[in-house]
Amino acid sequence: MNEPKTAMHIQEFSRRTGVTVRTLHHYDRLGLLEPAGRTAVGYRLYGEAELVRLQQIVTLKFIGCSLGEIKAILAGSSADLQTTFALQREALQRRRRVLDRAIMAVEQAQEQVAQTGKADWNALRQIIEVVEMDNDKTWMRKYYTQEQIQELASRDPKLKSEGEAGWAELIPRIEAAAKAGVDPASDEARALLERQQELIQMFTGGNPGIQAGLEKLYADKANWPTSFKSPFSQAAQEFLGAAKAAHSKACR
Repeated sequence: MNEPKTAMHIQEFSRRTGVTVRTLHHYDRLGLLEPAGRTAVGYRLYGEAELVRLQQIVTLKFIGCSLGEIKAILAGSSADLQTTFALQREALQRRRRVLDRAIMAVEQAQEQVAQTGKADWNALRQIIEVVEMDNDKTWMRKYYTQEQIQELASRDPKLKSEGEAGWAELIPRIEAAAKAGVDPASDEARALLERQQELIQMFTGGNPGIQAGLEKLYADKANWPTSFKSPFSQAAQEFLGAAKAAHSKACR
């Protein structure tokens, strides 16, 4: 191979990026980050394209993706740099929100110790819940294939934000309807049910495999981690079930 433009030997690339030579060798063996070329005597050479690829690997690894998942994501990604950076920014912002909650919980516990000499039980429990929720974020992946995970990871960040905002608005409305005793057969219940289906469709993107994985996830409540809470209360779940039954009959 010819030496790439602005090529660097692996030691120089390691020094500039802060990633060890051993790690770069490992990424090369995995086919995750191959050198741009080699010298006449076989030394690895790296350039700007490898720097971009390494940045993607490091960022995806930081937000919790395994090396296998990263390889699958990058292998199927044809997005331009602007789209790639937008995806990474959205994922990092989610990570920052988790870290902010953890820091706030630790600060509250620290303040409690300063005031009373001992940590409040609820403050400690909150720290555990926040950290465990972040640690357990990978458990949902077992319900999807690598291809489906890749598809979900490559979604437009604006679409993801729209979906999150939609659920944040819909869930309290469903809870309020259940609490108020709204008739599951009413037009109000139908409208809530239709909005729920719209948001589910937005998440699955019409992919029947992702739809099936989502259904398996919610059918497997016995194996959910303790830190994961259902988005709906029991009353709201019963209300939705009754609404589905009522309106499926009406459509027959």
